[in-house]
This record gives sequence, structure tokens and C-alpha cells, in this order.
Amino acid sequence: MGRERDIILQARNIRKLFRTGEEELEVLRQVDLEVARGEVLAIMGASGAGKSTLLHILGTLDRPTAGELLIDSVEVLRLADDELSRFRNRHIGFVFQFHHLLPEFTALENVLLPALMAGEPAGRAREAAIELLHSVGLERRLHHRPGELSGGERQRVAVVRALIRRPLVVLADEPSGNLDAASSEILHELIRSLSRAHQQAFVIMTHDRGLAESMDRLGHLEKGMLRLEEAPQGAGSRP
Repeated sequence: MGRERDIILQARNIRKLFRTGEEELEVLRQVDLEVARGEVLAIMGASGAGKSTLLHILGTLDRPTAGELLIDSVEVLRLADDELSRFRNRHIGFVFQFHHLLPEFTALENVLLPALMAGEPAGRAREAAIELLHSVGLERRLHHRPGELSGGERQRVAVVRALIRRPLVVLADEPSGNLDAASSEILHELIRSLSRAHQQAFVIMTHDRGLAESMDRLGHLEKGMLRLEEAPQGAGSRP
């Protein structure tokens, strides 16, 4: 990539076993990955390949059976549950296939909510939310409720909401899964540009090959094992 990578997320030898009675299923097998600031890693895999399990572990929503997870050099799996919850809320953002916006709140209010719940000053949080919404082309939709927005606009609001507390890492699960081709491409470019602008690492789980191949690096999760490669022809590579 033309310069030394500043690693912000590192997973080492991640394994995840599920036990049902005497049955044992190994969903993840010694998964290793690194993601740098300002980098977007897309991971593809069939349904049942373990993408959601890996995302939940990287997002500290679940603990692996074995392995290490470092975020900003903090060994997060060694944190007590309350410390881990605080770390997650401060440093990790989430974007899901279904935007989960609150229907009674406006776009601006939906984006503001995580910052206000964290106790950030209302005035400063509002300025940041407006700036982010402007940056994704929603300056005229601040006071519209989700039902008044298109699918692509709702998903852009969800992305901005994930960024409002300036997390180190943003994890996305099929973020363009419900969008048409045009809206998907807008979202893909948005993710790339926001990652660069805010120097945030994105990890995206997706079935969308077009999305995956347009990012910095591409991973394939199959039978619990992750294989990483550069994006084709450097499609999403940084200059």
C-alpha cells in the first residue's frame, strides 16, 4: 500500500466451537487477520460459513473459544464484562443489513442518540451529527423520519450513526443487502471515502462480490478458515 500499515485491529488464532449435547461444531478455525487505520477489509462467504460469528467476535459481542483480539493494542478479551462493554461502546461502530433506525425520530435525532446516551455535550454532538450528515449528502433530509427516506438514504443514516462517536473500528454485516444496484454503489463509495477521511478501519461481511472487490482487501471465509488477498487490480487501494 505504499507505506507502513498502522494496525488497529488484530485477531490471532481465533477459534469458535459450538457444542450441542455430545456434538461439537467448529465454526471458526485459527482465523488470523489484521486491519489498519483507514483500511476497508471485505470478507465473503456462503451462508453458514461463519461470517456473523466472526463479526460478533471482532465486535466483542461474543467471545471465542480460543485466540486473541487486540484493538488499538488493547487485549480486549482480557477485559471484565463491564470494562469490555464500555470499550465497545466507545471504540466500535456497527452497521447492519437492516438499518434499525428508530421510526419516531428524525435522521438527525437517530444519529445523535448514541452520543447523547454516552453523555457527550448536546451542542457538540449536534454539530458533529450535522457535519456527518452533510458529508453523505443528506443535508436536506436532517428532519425527515426513516419512513420518509429511501432505502439508500436510511442506510447512509445508519452508517453516519455508527461514526458519530468516532470509533476506531466499524463492523458492517451485509450493509447493502437490501439496496438496489445504484444505491449499493453509492454506499460502497461512501464507505471507502469515510474510511479515508476519518482514518477508521472497516470490516464488512458481505455476499456482494462487487462491494468486496472494490475494497482494499478481500477475504474468503470457507469451512471456518479465512484466506486474505488484495482486492482485484487494487480496486480500493489507497493512493
